[in-house]
Amino acid sequence: MPHLLRLAPPLLLAVLLSALLSGCGKQSAAPEPERSVRTQLVSAGSASASHEYAGEVKPRIESRLSFRVGGKLLSRSVNLGDAVKPGQALARIDAQDLKLAQAAAAAGVAAARTNRDQAGADYKRFVDLQRQGFISAAELERRDSAFKAAQAQLEQAKAQADVQGNQAGYAQLVADVAGVVTGIDAEPGQVLAAGTPVVRVALDGPRDIVFSVPEDQIARVRAAASQPGALQVRLWGSDKTYPLTLREVSAAADPATRTFLIKADAGKLDARLGQSATVVLALPQRGNVIKLPLAAVLQQSGKTSVWVLDGGSMTVKAVPVQVGGAEGNDVVIAGGLTEGQEVVVAGVHVLNPGQKVKRYVPPRTTGATAATPAPAAASR
Repeated sequence: MPHLLRLAPPLLLAVLLSALLSGCGKQSAAPEPERSVRTQLVSAGSASASHEYAGEVKPRIESRLSFRVGGKLLSRSVNLGDAVKPGQALARIDAQDLKLAQAAAAAGVAAARTNRDQAGADYKRFVDLQRQGFISAAELERRDSAFKAAQAQLEQAKAQADVQGNQAGYAQLVADVAGVVTGIDAEPGQVLAAGTPVVRVALDGPRDIVFSVPEDQIARVRAAASQPGALQVRLWGSDKTYPLTLREVSAAADPATRTFLIKADAGKLDARLGQSATVVLALPQRGNVIKLPLAAVLQQSGKTSVWVLDGGSMTVKAVPVQVGGAEGNDVVIAGGLTEGQEVVVAGVHVLNPGQKVKRYVPPRTTGATAATPAPAAASR
């Protein structure tokens, strides 16, 4: 009897541990809820597909204005967005050194003129001496050459003085034509070299719609250039479209984006510089195609697919499809579906393969009875 009492606690502990472990075993997963989904029967129709590209309104000509001489920028009289007129002063650099060089050139002209006058007086005296026989003809020729050299030095000094005078005038940056300031590249206090851009001015005149096209679509855009109305633009914030005329196509792709830059003439389109635009390339209308709402398509494991409903078992399965383009809020299906199939068009991201679903039934409204749609209805 004492032995049984000593063995009872270990036996009791083993029983308790066994019961505890059996309670911690894996429990069966709860069944997935039966979800309500909207469906649509697959039917073939026609589609007028199009491609859209992001564009921007830019000036036909945009100049980077700069000083012809170097110096310290003292002031800038225009800001971003200012309208400028021909002859308007835009900026000014320190002209002290230029004025000193101009004064030095003027002094050089005076010295050269004095030298020329002296050489001319000497030549006249030697002409008289040669007539009297006091000097030879060779000596007179040397005096004549000295006078001509002095005259040439005077002309050179005058030209140099004109250059220095022009450079002194270059200390002020002046607008050549009317336009709008689209960029500021230098601020007062900077020491600028000749040719360093100071302001960018978009010239008043025609505007371009600039956009980029992928490599595989550049041929379509070129072909659209010969078809009136195939290329149109829609400005940001507007639903109205305007025709475009293809003007320039880049000969090489951008090394970073691998896209081709295209410029199209906006004509008389009233658009602001820098305004966003959407370029629409209309493609030939296609018949016997399948269109589904964008919400019906999803990506699974890198593939595009849709959920197809089996009306008998009321379960769904994923069917891979090939997308052939877009038309508004619909996507054009190029392959993978056949007419008569029932496709889920809402709630696709919460479904799993083989999951049981039910067709969505709109709630009853006051004074009317919502009819339960039949399995073959066009939209559920």
